[in-house]
Amino acid sequence: MNLTIDFVDETNSIKKEQLEMLENLLNHAANEEEVRPGSEVSVMFVDNERITEINREYRGKDQPTDVISFALDDEEEGEEPLIIGEELPHLLGEIVISVPKIVDQATEYGHSFERELGFLSVHGFLHLLGYDHMTEEDEKEMFGKQKVLLEQYGLTR
Repeated sequence: MNLTIDFVDETNSIKKEQLEMLENLLNHAANEEEVRPGSEVSVMFVDNERITEINREYRGKDQPTDVISFALDDEEEGEEPLIIGEELPHLLGEIVISVPKIVDQATEYGHSFERELGFLSVHGFLHLLGYDHMTEEDEKEMFGKQKVLLEQYGLTR
């Protein structure tokens, strides 16, 4: 395993098998993206009320969203990292996912809860690695990468 993943389920609704699937999926994505071994990521599962609070505080949007990522390895080009040391873990950041949104979107898109869970996790993980979808070109790259990673892992629509 390439990543150390800290799962926090505030909803107590994600099953052990689903967490194991996510651990394998995110490690697959980390290997494909050549993430430094020993890197760490946190994945938190919340309800719509909690993700609305986070969305309001950090993005100025007073509504629930499906996933929010907070990259810790997001220094500006040319800046030195705040902490330097080989013995320190490489902290990628945190992914926050709304469990009710997983349910709603899985139903809306006609696929399984696990597929939507995997999609949102990979989406958030790619954001931690610096991918974005602010322009059409960036969106095409990021969503193409998500699709490939999910297909390689066997999570198809």
